[in-house]
This record gives sequence, C-alpha cells and structure tokens, in this order.
Amino acid sequence: MLATGITAMMRLSRPPPIRNLRVFCAAARLRSFKCAADELYLTPSAVSHQMKELQEALGVRLFERKPRALELTQAGAILLDEVGPLLEALDRTLAQVARRGGRRALRVLLPPFFASELFIPRLAGFCAEHPEIDIQIDTRDPRPARHPASADVSILIAATEPQGVQCSRLFPLSLTAVCAPQHTAAVARLGRAVFKEMALIVHKPRAQAWSEWAEEVGLDTPEPRNVLELDTLHAVVRAAERGIGVALVPTVHCEDWFRSGALVRMFPVELPTADTYYLVTRPKDADKPDIRAFSDWMVAQFTEPRTATRPLSPALRIAACS
Repeated sequence: MLATGITAMMRLSRPPPIRNLRVFCAAARLRSFKCAADELYLTPSAVSHQMKELQEALGVRLFERKPRALELTQAGAILLDEVGPLLEALDRTLAQVARRGGRRALRVLLPPFFASELFIPRLAGFCAEHPEIDIQIDTRDPRPARHPASADVSILIAATEPQGVQCSRLFPLSLTAVCAPQHTAAVARLGRAVFKEMALIVHKPRAQAWSEWAEEVGLDTPEPRNVLELDTLHAVVRAAERGIGVALVPTVHCEDWFRSGALVRMFPVELPTADTYYLVTRPKDADKPDIRAFSDWMVAQFTEPRTATRPLSPALRIAACS
C-alpha cells in the first residue's frame, strides 16, 4: 500500500516543489524541524509549514511527534530512502552543468577553527598544484560529526572512527593551557597559584575541560577569580591573546600563535581528549580524480601535523614545577 502511495506521488498532476523535498530530507535525517531549520537557514515555522504542504500534497503522514524527537512514519522512511539519493544525483548534475570552461567545484565541510588556523594557511599550496579545481568551503558546524550529502569531503571530529564512509585518521585533539605574553611574569611568580589570580576562560562546548586538565596535572580543580564562558574557539583564543585570562586551546591548531609569541604555553602538559580529526568521503566518490587529489593532499598535510611548538621559557619551566 505504501509503495502504491509513493508511485501515486510520481503521477501527481502537481508534484510537490523540490524545496519541500529538500526540507523533508533534512528534517527526516536530523529528526528535528529546528535542526533542519538551522542547517537550511530557515525558521522552524517555515520548516513546519513546508512539511504540512508536502504531507497534504501526498496525502500521507510523514512524521510522528514523540516527546524527545520526531520519528518517521513508514511512508516517511520510504520517501527518504527514495528521494535522498535522487536529490544528491540532481545536485551533482546541476554542478556539472554549471561548471565553466572545464573547471570543477569541490565541496568541503570543515570545522571553523580547523579551517582558519590549519587549512587556509596551507591552501595556497593545493591551489598552486591544482588550479583547475574550485573549492567551496562550509564551516557552519563547529563540531561536525557526520558526512552530509552536501559535501564531497569532510573533516569530522569523533571519538571513534566514522562508519559507512571512506575514512583517514588525521590527528587527535589535545588541549594546552595558555596565556598572553604579558602574564608570563605572573605565571613564573605564582606557578600553579596563578589560577586564583586570573580569570579562567572556558569554551562552553568543553565546559569540563579545566577539571579534566587539573586531574591530568594532579591538581585540584582551579578556583579562579572569575570565569568567562565563550561559545567559539576563535573567541577563546582571542580572549587569551588579549590578556583577559588563561585558556585551554587546541595545541596543533595554535602552533602559529605560539611561534609568533602571541600566546605562551603555561605548563608542559597537554590534555588528551577523546576526539580525533578524520577525513572522510563517500566510498563511491573516493576514487574520483578531484576528490582523490584533495584527499591525498589533506592526508599529507595533516596526518603528521607539525608539533614543534615554541618551548616554555626557563621561568615558566620553573613555575610549572612549583
């Protein structure tokens, strides 16, 4: 009966607009109108309205509302399985038609701080090697954990190797305690007591990181003078650079900050996290020339990242032991 319903949809005199189907696929994949709205830059009410239009056009219910999330009806699951690949194929075809003069566009999903601190500074090398490839960068998700249909290549942050994709492990995420250079003397003088004299900068998505760092070092959880909570790594690093307080920052990402002296590592201790950066593509796409060239370049650049960070000054080495 359901299959008959889907077949009937294909014979509709006025099929639903493609925009409704795109919104449906996002909402069905994310199991949330709000998350779909965020991904598509719509309001939740707009997503809800489009889903109402789609269900009325098809004459079937596609979602069941549950206390914590949406669930697909059987018809909704069938529609997602059938329409999702068709929209992907349509996007690929449109991209091919839109290519100018034989140029090719590669869609890449990156975490924003990875993009700004690691990827962009090295991108000129890839562009010089492959001037025929155009690159479209998506950095909307600060912590991407899945490879979306809208990307050819993604950098994902995950505790375990992503499944169902072609995957290359790049490097693990570790965190380092830092401060601005003008606070070096205070750190050298106060040692571990510095946390009682300076503000603690906290990255909201990793609110427990300072407690974990203290446990790694063998200290009690810092009891700072005050706490500044920020929601992006860009803001955390910039606040530390401006001398607002001390922060935990990704070690590999901030190498240039250490080398320039804009940030100073306070202690010779890094906090390992459960997260690792992975480069992923769909298995069916992995051997396409553009994707293969880009993936090989990314693996060569980031599988063994440069870790020759600026060493601690003698004063800070002494402070670290106090």
